[in-house]
Amino acid sequence: MAAKKSKLNKLRFAGLDSFADHGLFIMRVGLGLMFALYHGWPKLIGGLDVWEHTGRAVSYLGIHGGYTIWGFLAALLECGGGVCLVLGLAARPVALALAVEMCVAAIWSYFRYFPFGGWSQAAHPFELAIVFLGLFYLGPGKYSLDSQL
Repeated sequence: MAAKKSKLNKLRFAGLDSFADHGLFIMRVGLGLMFALYHGWPKLIGGLDVWEHTGRAVSYLGIHGGYTIWGFLAALLECGGGVCLVLGLAARPVALALAVEMCVAAIWSYFRYFPFGGWSQAAHPFELAIVFLGLFYLGPGKYSLDSQL
């Protein structure tokens, strides 16, 4: 029985269990950099037209107006939240806020392309919402500013 358990531990890479905080660090830094540099920063410097376009996503939630403000807040969350994830600062609230934002993006993507591509367009933001929700529950790990405070 012990030999069988040993083989199962090797198959599930049990030796890596002690590196869970390294995995969280990689996820936080990778997602944070992508959101700050690729998603947030271009929207943030894009100005009023980009903010208004981005903010229109809330129209699918029954909010009709203030699109520029909503777009600016989304850009600020993606850029500033990405930096916070990299640092591991306020990681749980940022992860939860990004999860909610990605749910809004999934709804927007679904209805913008419905019926041609609805779910295929919404899948990526919905997958990111799941990842951010997981980060919310897991926390930032020991290699973060949150763990030092």
